Amino acid sequence: MKVIIVDDHPLVRKGLSAVLKLEANIEISGESETVEHALELIKETKPDLAIVDLKLGNRSGLEVVEMIKDSPCRSIILTSSTMEQDVRRAEAVGADGYVLKEALPEELLLAIKLIFKGKKYYDPGLMEMLFKKEEEDSFSKLTPKEREVLIGLGEGLSNQGMAKKLMVTEFTVKKHVSQILNKLCVNDRTQAALLAQSKGLVSSFQ
Repeated sequence: MKVIIVDDHPLVRKGLSAVLKLEANIEISGESETVEHALELIKETKPDLAIVDLKLGNRSGLEVVEMIKDSPCRSIILTSSTMEQDVRRAEAVGADGYVLKEALPEELLLAIKLIFKGKKYYDPGLMEMLFKKEEEDSFSKLTPKEREVLIGLGEGLSNQGMAKKLMVTEFTVKKHVSQILNKLCVNDRTQAALLAQSKGLVSSFQ
């Protein structure tokens, strides 16, 4: 596997090179510290993978990733940034991996191996954080009445039971349930009820 390292800090490049050389099947094809040179290096050496820093001087490593996304060369963003917007942008431009610089060498090597097999690898801690944020955003989209219906689902109430409790028609309850499933991106009432419980909206099924 041919790999190039793109980072504007010489010490980082040397450290990465030392880690990668421990793997017998990894060959360092070159190092670069700028967007322009990185693109030239990729064109010349045709590597399998580019490990790219998010920030290259006053430029972004995502420029490199975006330029090579349709080529055989795959890419990993290696950065200290845990900002949501950076992870989202990396995903949007086609980065195959997103690994933090504080990660253990074993994690980086695992990411490289998975990506070489055609998979993607994004730092699990970051993805969990983003998933929780998405979940919170989904709950914030619920109207007050939809939240009441969600609580009813968590309590195990039927549509008829919720209609009686909330003093609305069963048709209105059905409409609210449909909106809840859509906004929370869940498939059925049971999943919505479990989410309600996990959020502490209800203590147990009644």
